[in-house]
Amino acid sequence: MLSEYFIERFGLTKKGADNLIKGIIYTSLQNISFMFPVGLYAALLYIWINPLIGGEIIDPNLGMFIVAILIVLGIIFALSWKQYHFVYNTTYIESENRRINLGENLRKLPLSFFERRDLADLTSTIMNDCTDLEHVFSHAIPQLIGSIVSLIFVAIGLLIFDWRLGIALLWVVPVAFLILFISRKIIKKGSNIVMADLLECGDSMQECIDSIRDLKSYNYEDDYYSKLVRITSNIEKSRIKSELMSSVGVITGNIVLKLGIISVIFVGSYLIMNGQISIYTLLIFLIASASIYNPVENGLLFLAEILIMDNKIDRSKEIERQVIEGGLIDYSLDGYDIEFKEVNFNYDNLKDVLTDISFTAHQGEVTALVGPSGGGKSTLSKLSARFWDPVSGTVSLGGQDLSKLDSEKLLENFSIVFQDVVLFNDSILENIRVGRKDATDEEVIEVAKLAECDEFVQKLPEGYNTVIGENGELLSGGQRQRISIARALLKDADVILLDEATSFLDVENETKIQKALSTLIKNKTVMIIAHRMRTIANADKIVVLDDGKIAEQGTPDELIANDGLFKKMVDLQKLSGEWEI
Repeated sequence: MLSEYFIERFGLTKKGADNLIKGIIYTSLQNISFMFPVGLYAALLYIWINPLIGGEIIDPNLGMFIVAILIVLGIIFALSWKQYHFVYNTTYIESENRRINLGENLRKLPLSFFERRDLADLTSTIMNDCTDLEHVFSHAIPQLIGSIVSLIFVAIGLLIFDWRLGIALLWVVPVAFLILFISRKIIKKGSNIVMADLLECGDSMQECIDSIRDLKSYNYEDDYYSKLVRITSNIEKSRIKSELMSSVGVITGNIVLKLGIISVIFVGSYLIMNGQISIYTLLIFLIASASIYNPVENGLLFLAEILIMDNKIDRSKEIERQVIEGGLIDYSLDGYDIEFKEVNFNYDNLKDVLTDISFTAHQGEVTALVGPSGGGKSTLSKLSARFWDPVSGTVSLGGQDLSKLDSEKLLENFSIVFQDVVLFNDSILENIRVGRKDATDEEVIEVAKLAECDEFVQKLPEGYNTVIGENGELLSGGQRQRISIARALLKDADVILLDEATSFLDVENETKIQKALSTLIKNKTVMIIAHRMRTIANADKIVVLDDGKIAEQGTPDELIANDGLFKKMVDLQKLSGEWEI
């Protein structure tokens, strides 16, 4: 069925495909209705020209003509009204649904997907591509198919009226479309070049905004500005090139269409000279050519636009085709021990990041992950919350294999404080309430005090109702981190993951927050990543990672006694603490 084809070809919903079909039908009927005035012109022309060619004088009934004109206008208006609804209104609703569906798909995808993908590319797909597709579904497809359908009906009528002039008028149409179809590879190639340049520009703009502080501090603004000028210049050139590549087929097709009028004149003149048709018949076909060729010219433009949109449709469908992590929603846990058993992991089948990892983080204990940078500590913590699945081996929580559990349901058991804090352009109250959306203001303020937020919040213009800007731009790094810790305190989950949770804090505030965290972690499974040895001095177990492997594990006292990598790290930090300028 046509509806199923549109769903598969363009990624529409069932309702969207049905509305598109209705839009095509009403566009076809609207185009046919535009031929009705041609019939009225023909009648008036016949009344006027008949006496000139030796016929009798016909007395026109003006009343009938006025009624006919009103009826024709009424039909055109009614069809245009319905066509507008199914072509435009329903398209914008479908576009809204497309964006929501893409967003819902992204929400359900594993977090590993976002670490592999360019976020500027995803944003462009949801916003820019969907906007461009709106025009395809509201203009290009209905008008193109509607033009073809209406052209078929009109062509049948003209061929019945006079098949010779009909062929002379219509032969150029398939030739024009064939020319454009042959040039489709050139059109798509130009579109791909533009898309690549736009993505590069988006990435560079985002990079510039994110790194503006460093660019200024190192007087690199002029160099970076030159880079942006070069990239935007490339976009301008690629757009011009793409337009030229598209216009080759479109312009050539339009030139061929003009030959249709010429062929009608030549054929019509020949037939008139041989007495086979009247001049009236020729004039009718010349008038009809204007009504026929205009939709065809638009159809050529719309076909070129559809060919360009293939790339954007494929990008949307790629997101929809991504495998959504499934898993059990209803399950029971035997406690909250996290166990790694012979776990191996790499990113996209490249070099192994973790190799043969086996240890258990017990409930009621603090397990610290330490080791040199790049050793795999953060990756290991992400595996414990199923941000990724291991390549081999198992990661389990309470005896349940994480790869078999629903990731959204699983994360209800986790409170996570990342090193890179993400805040929203909202009040401090709402930023902390992310931890538990049904928390009262009193509960939010209570955990904010435990996380040492209250002191700096009270100095803000509107206290806890102060809007802190995009990603908390009005706050310092330490203040942002304390809000993140307050979120974790508010959620109060059974598993706590702390990734350099106090890295931005001074010694005094770190000590105060550690007291608050000690309340949070009682009887819970805690995994902490830290480079400050004092942060993990009281950990129950330390797992030392080096180059993706466990170098040693045990209590702090056991590892110091072993005189291994952990002892070396402790000694180095002691030396750095004694360093003076």
